[in-house]
Parts: sequence; C-alpha cells; structure tokens
Amino acid sequence: MTHQFWASCLFPLILAGLAQETLKPQKWKVDCNKEVAGTIYEYGAFTLTGGEYIQFKQYEGKNILFVNVASFCGLTAQYPELNTLQEELKSFNVLVLGFPCNQFGKQEPGKNSEILSGLKYVRPGGGYVPNFQLFEKGDVNGKKEQEVFSFLKNSCPPTSEFLGSSEYLFWEPMKVHDIRWNFEKFLVGSNGVPVMRWFHKTPVSTVQSDIMQYLNQSRTQL
Repeated sequence: MTHQFWASCLFPLILAGLAQETLKPQKWKVDCNKEVAGTIYEYGAFTLTGGEYIQFKQYEGKNILFVNVASFCGLTAQYPELNTLQEELKSFNVLVLGFPCNQFGKQEPGKNSEILSGLKYVRPGGGYVPNFQLFEKGDVNGKKEQEVFSFLKNSCPPTSEFLGSSEYLFWEPMKVHDIRWNFEKFLVGSNGVPVMRWFHKTPVSTVQSDIMQYLNQSRTQL
C-alpha cells in the first residue's frame, strides 16, 4: 500500500460521503424490539488481523456496541471518539466491536491487511491505533451480509425512513431495515439481546450518554 494510493482514493470518497450526509435524520436513537428471538451468541466473525474466528458467545455478560466502520468517510473522525468511549466504559463491561464495510460510497477500499495502516497514517492519521476489536471487512446489507447484522437489523427499527441515493449504495436487494451509512451503531445488552440502534450521525458522546443511562436503569431494575 502506498500513501499515493490512499490520497487518490480520499477525495472522491469524501465527496460521496458529503452527498450522503445531506439526508436528515428522523431519530438519533431507536429502541429495539423487546420480543427478540435469539441472541448474538449464535454468531461470530473473523478478526481483521490474524484471521482468528471469535464466537460472540465469549462476550456473554458484556454490553457490546457494534459499529460498521470505514476509513474514508466524513465520519471516520469518530474512530478516536470510539477509543475514548471504549476506555471510559470498559469498567462498565462495555466493549466496542468494529466491522469495516465498503458498501457506502466505496469508502473502505483497502484490503484487510491495509486498513490499520490507512487508519494510522492517513485517516484519521497521526499514529491512530484502535483500542477495540476490528473484524474482517464484509457486507452489512444485501445478499452477502454477515449473519450477525441480519439479526441486529431485524431486531431494531431503522432510524431513518430514507435509504439515500442509490448512486452511493452498493448492495441488493435493498430492505427497509438496512443500515443507512457508515458508523451506524447497535448496543447489545449483557444477555446478548439488542437494546438500541443509533443513526450514523449521532455524536459518539450522545451514544455514550445513552449507554450510561441504560446501564443505570438496568441496575435500578435488579
């Protein structure tokens, strides 16, 4: 991988992201369906580096934030903010899991082996290293979507009634519950059941506050 390659990718990808960002959110956050059949413990994924298969069953008892990420999105600046969220909430049994995806504006063009270098040296750059687990690049919508994302999407209503311009969306078939753009987020409770879903432009600080409110409410109900 060369810096020239990433620079040549960056400008058109950012333009695509800016075009998508013109959509207005309907809701920053939605609550997931309370009567969900199954849990995330039935699924797993391969890590970005090393190709280790992680069964999500090993996260039982943890609260997990699933995020579909991309390196050349206008929202890639959320990466350091996700580091902060992970650091500040790890004592509350919260884990962030990131899933690179190239279906939104083709904003994750690199190979699995290139993604960490792109993050470190290009965007967000400055030596950035994620402190949370990243998994192999894959689809979150369409015919080849990862099974865990099928489960998450079917468990929670969409945050917006708009999918956006098909010019920047790369999957078929398109469905009402599909993820709208990079950096959409799902919180899964300590029992493996989805709890909340956030619109991709929701500030990470708001997501963190929502998670803390949920955790506080959960403790008072025990």
